[in-house]
Amino acid sequence: MKELLPILPRPSRYLGSEWGITVKDPATVTVRCGLAFPDMYEVGMAYLGQKILSEAINAHPQYWAERVFTPCEETAAILREHNVPLATLESDTPLVELDVLGISLTHELCYTNILYLLDLAGIPFRQADRDETHPLVVAGGGATFNAEPVAPFFDAMVVGDGEEAMPAMMACVEQAKKDDISRDELLKRLTAIPGIYVPSFFEEQGPGQPLKPLLKGYETVEKAVVEDLDSASFPKGQVIAFDAVHDRLTMEIARGCTRGCRFCQAGMIYRPVRERSLETLDSILTDGLAETGYEETSMLSLSTGDFSALDSLFTRSFDKCASEQISISLPSLRVGSLSSPIMERISSIRRTGATLAPEAGSQRMRDVINKGVDEEGLIEHTKMLFDNGWQGVKLYFMIGLPTETDEDLDAIVDLCLKVRDAARDEQGRPIKRLQITAAVSPFVPKPQTPFQWEPQISMDEIYRRVHYLKDQFRQHKRLNMRYHEPHMSSLEGVFSRGDRRLAEVVERAYAKGALFSSWKDHLRLEPYKEAMEEAGLSWDEYIGARDMDAPLPWDHISCGLTKKFFLKERDRALSGKITEDCRYAACRNCGVCEFDGHISTLEKQAKEKEIRPRMIFTTRDQEGEQPPYSVEKPDLTVKGVHLRLWYEKTGPAAYLSQLELQSVFERAFRRAKLPLSFSAGFHPMPKLSFGKALPVGVSSTAEWINVFFREEFDPTEVIKRLIPLMPEGLRPLKADLLSMGKKQPQSVEEVFELKFAKDADTHFAEWRSFMEADEFIVQKLTKKKKMKDFDLRPIVKEVTENDQSLTLVFNWRNSYMSPLVLVKHVMNDASLMDFQLTKIAQRFDD
Repeated sequence: MKELLPILPRPSRYLGSEWGITVKDPATVTVRCGLAFPDMYEVGMAYLGQKILSEAINAHPQYWAERVFTPCEETAAILREHNVPLATLESDTPLVELDVLGISLTHELCYTNILYLLDLAGIPFRQADRDETHPLVVAGGGATFNAEPVAPFFDAMVVGDGEEAMPAMMACVEQAKKDDISRDELLKRLTAIPGIYVPSFFEEQGPGQPLKPLLKGYETVEKAVVEDLDSASFPKGQVIAFDAVHDRLTMEIARGCTRGCRFCQAGMIYRPVRERSLETLDSILTDGLAETGYEETSMLSLSTGDFSALDSLFTRSFDKCASEQISISLPSLRVGSLSSPIMERISSIRRTGATLAPEAGSQRMRDVINKGVDEEGLIEHTKMLFDNGWQGVKLYFMIGLPTETDEDLDAIVDLCLKVRDAARDEQGRPIKRLQITAAVSPFVPKPQTPFQWEPQISMDEIYRRVHYLKDQFRQHKRLNMRYHEPHMSSLEGVFSRGDRRLAEVVERAYAKGALFSSWKDHLRLEPYKEAMEEAGLSWDEYIGARDMDAPLPWDHISCGLTKKFFLKERDRALSGKITEDCRYAACRNCGVCEFDGHISTLEKQAKEKEIRPRMIFTTRDQEGEQPPYSVEKPDLTVKGVHLRLWYEKTGPAAYLSQLELQSVFERAFRRAKLPLSFSAGFHPMPKLSFGKALPVGVSSTAEWINVFFREEFDPTEVIKRLIPLMPEGLRPLKADLLSMGKKQPQSVEEVFELKFAKDADTHFAEWRSFMEADEFIVQKLTKKKKMKDFDLRPIVKEVTENDQSLTLVFNWRNSYMSPLVLVKHVMNDASLMDFQLTKIAQRFDD
């Protein structure tokens, strides 16, 4: 694929040259694995699961896990046109040549993208059509707790925690290669690994019938459980994405949640709660920031505010982060789970978005879903946010929950109004620029939850409730409503509780062009509806209510929780009864734990592991009286030295955009322990400035960046520190001292070398003709988005012919145009496959 980089859109997605990648010698590797994410690079690079599995596999010298992401459709068309298969990022190895191809199933709307990946790789879709020449195609992620709609496409699945299961699978594949056994025999061996599900060993018996186990002793698949997170693999030196939707150092502080929200699949399937120790987290943060240079860190879990040692963790972390303007994000916060001192500390660095999830407007509905949140607590929580400087808050709600009425919808609006009216500054005045946003999502019944038998409301009814709310929200100032696409939720509902008959629907929908269905601007429901009709299946059947006595498509997959527990929780929901968190109340006998006389349903693993909650403290350390916290930060606006750093931007780095380049340098400075100076104000930014932005795909041996550091540094020391910490293709050359206050000029002339891959004589003639012309008029788009005539001829000062190249001198004193666009105009729209453009010098007026 890398040979096509010059013509690929957003080529940085396919470079595989980021800081922190793992590269191994293929000759020393026994098992090669591709970890694929069925969405684009910028989405997949934010997924922590892929990073954890890469760390777990690559910790073994003989195994190599590389990354794979789903290309956009334009890139796919180019690959097909040039007959180039989809390949791994790190080594550019075609996927069909791997031993294992692992695909993350984080949600149900990625299913057609699975076939898209396999199609581009040249791998048959169905497991039954593959042989020993193909890689083992494996799934993992939350959707594997019912992945029956895509089961025929996979050789195996990892259900549950993957840190131990994936290396065990690599070892099994390694031994199978030594023993030269058949693919079927390998699959049989895999069944001995906890959490491994081999779909072909379960046979369909018809609609509404349970799957028939074909392998004795393999009637139920237990999810894999990591006993202790402290002993599990976790990546400190994470790969630094060139672009990602959540671009930060993510620390998983805990796994599992026993709050017991009855709609929440993750809260059920990832039990029990396991917390990482403060010492381990302190090491992850310290080493992670040092190795990555990130400017933000996130403390991640299903319910971060319920981490028993959150105050202790935050106190330890704050000074490290505040001293370098590193913001701290706490996602997944339950109402009332964050103390005022923590809010104060967060706001003193940089206020990230404040989001809370009451999920329902009325107390009745919150009791039905076991949310454990009351109105008074929500209002008090938002008041603390406003007191600490936040000017907006986002509230998440669900519609279509079991027993919901229009009165419950009215309560959503009423609750948002109460939050708005509670927003006051220290003088008691309404907060300026206040914005309360209600984010509304339709309820989707999920497998392995107490609501797995409930119906999903129809698409028409979803739209009715959405418009009902919109009509009310638009009547009120400073209230805003956003909603999840109803078509998307309905499609998710079909696949969420689907069976193997839907595999045909996935294939047919893909053939009809269904791709990237989790993207609002890509989702088209028609291919799925047509595919359902052609397959003789009913949409309403899949989103409808389920018989509680009938078998379910996922009955053979055990998350550890019993059907008895789910039914009891469903009864409590319909009675409006709350079930308390077993971390701080009585055990509810859900079935997953093995301690204090409780017997786990995960029988095979319980023989060797103590499956139980693992918490740092028995009560949350935020409870009780909190001492006041005085925020003290160093002055980050101090200027100790001003330098101009000259560097090369060649090879893969030539395909980085200016925004990507800025992020690369900022993080490299942090890794090199070069303390940046920051601007003052609400959102302090590092004081960096660049020369003219190079077009993507153009190289340079004469680029510069101006930077202020808070301390004095010898220029040679700066270069020495940076050289070993830069991604491939970025090489610092020298650093010049600049005055502290004087504004530095931009170059007025730039010199480029233009090398030709072929037809040099033809291109020489084009440039001679250009230089002989009095004018060369082209159309240029102005800042006001209007086209106007533009004369290129005065820009080109000199053209010198060499052997197979030209030396071009561009004069920017009076006007500017992208050098790449200029060259393409002169050379009749030639592409970067035909030539290479490199900046070799910059000139400044005295």
